Amino acid sequence: MTRPVLRLVLLAVLIATAQTWVAAQKAQPQTPAAAKPAASDTSVVNLNTATVEQLEGLPGIGAKMAARIIEYRQKNGAFKKVEDLMNVKGIGEKNFLKLKNRLTVTATKSGGPDGE
Repeated sequence: MTRPVLRLVLLAVLIATAQTWVAAQKAQPQTPAAAKPAASDTSVVNLNTATVEQLEGLPGIGAKMAARIIEYRQKNGAFKKVEDLMNVKGIGEKNFLKLKNRLTVTATKSGGPDGE
């Protein structure tokens, strides 16, 4: 007789535990993982002054591509327009279009004849 009673007690404990767990899950707000970095998704990066870390923060730009961008900038001088980024090996039109709204260029003081 004690065995059926023990089974009923265990079943009642399992049900109570499950109900508590379900209630706790419903009480927690569910935030999608993609929504968390939204603040950094809107930052604009200046191609002429950006660091490797800032470039890596752009979608689809890893360490190697960031290094290529900086190397291109060092060899060829400042970017005159954001579209010049497509001159960097590995950045095609498709990748550029994903980045375009997050990029800017500003004139750098080079001491040239026109003062820019």
